[in-house]
Amino acid sequence: MDYSKILNPDVVNITPSGIRKFFDIAANMSDVISLGVGEPDFATPWHIRQAGIEAIQGRKTRYTSNSGLIELRREIAEYLKRRFDLNYCGDSDMLITVGGSEGIDAAIRAIVGAGDEVIIPQPSFVCYDPIVRLAGGTPVALETLAENEFRITAEQLKALITDKTKMLILPYPCNPTGAVMEREHLEEIAEVLRGTDIMILSDEIYGELTYGIKHISVASIDGMQERTVIIGGFSKTYSMTGWRLGYACGPAEVITQMTKIHQFAIMSAPTVSQYAAIEAIKYGDADIEKMLQQYDARRRIMVNGFNQIGLTCFEPKGAFYAFPCIRSSGLSSEEFCERLLYSHKVALVPGTAFGVGGEGFVRASYCYSVDHIKEAIRRVGLFLDELKSEGK
Repeated sequence: MDYSKILNPDVVNITPSGIRKFFDIAANMSDVISLGVGEPDFATPWHIRQAGIEAIQGRKTRYTSNSGLIELRREIAEYLKRRFDLNYCGDSDMLITVGGSEGIDAAIRAIVGAGDEVIIPQPSFVCYDPIVRLAGGTPVALETLAENEFRITAEQLKALITDKTKMLILPYPCNPTGAVMEREHLEEIAEVLRGTDIMILSDEIYGELTYGIKHISVASIDGMQERTVIIGGFSKTYSMTGWRLGYACGPAEVITQMTKIHQFAIMSAPTVSQYAAIEAIKYGDADIEKMLQQYDARRRIMVNGFNQIGLTCFEPKGAFYAFPCIRSSGLSSEEFCERLLYSHKVALVPGTAFGVGGEGFVRASYCYSVDHIKEAIRRVGLFLDELKSEGK
């Protein structure tokens, strides 16, 4: 069969995730130290695992409603009020999803159609651009800069808005840069959007992982909740990546359409995971603080380590990634990562995997042990010394 005539060209033309390339290589090598995977190295806290076990033992394994367990949705509403001063009821304005990724996909497909433009700050997570394309929309890259601490500015946003602009994605705290948007910056963005019909997709999956600063949701800014869909989840906050559970909050009219997509594509999120999530939301605040303290210690070690070996590193205020500049090496981001992997067996992700503005940077995750991080940075330092001796 000629599959070139069968496969959807919109899917065929999508470039696979740039994150995976180096991990596929590293998987077949021994003694590789990886700073690449954005997955907490902590076990899911025992009391959360126990709630999942009890759900299985209690035969709580049937489908839930399409929207998810009402108990969970109402607990999330209470949590959002307690932690971020957001007002949701959990009934018609919330959907439980299979991870935050499904929520992103459903929100974009519910809002974006053929010819619509979606403004995407970059560098940012790899999924936004292809999902917009699959929905028939047109991604419009907004390049964030290190000198602006990788935040978007009102001036940049204004310059990109057209009569086709349908959505702005706000991926903060940001993967891969660790950038955050403070209230004053969100107020400026809100002022640009007032009086328009532009929706915001606010990916706040790292909202609990901030350092020395409290996360502010754009939905808490006056007039923004009615135009915002918030994406949250349990993977990063409670180290529940494999449980595959997230949520979306937004205007009931939007959530209704997202629920239809979810209904036909998924049915309902994993039931056992939902019961475990109720436990996490109700009793997991101490777990968040414990993990956050360790991430903060690792963050400082990594940032200081990169700066000491000559790689200028912006101080991340959120998530669990550092984004050091490697321009001094004389190599492109991809060349740097490839040569480092083969010569010194350290896996990083080239900044170009995350869109425009990523060239000259690499992403390193600090959701690894301190010893792991220190050894990786030692090897990167040796690699840089070798480049200098080569005259690079």
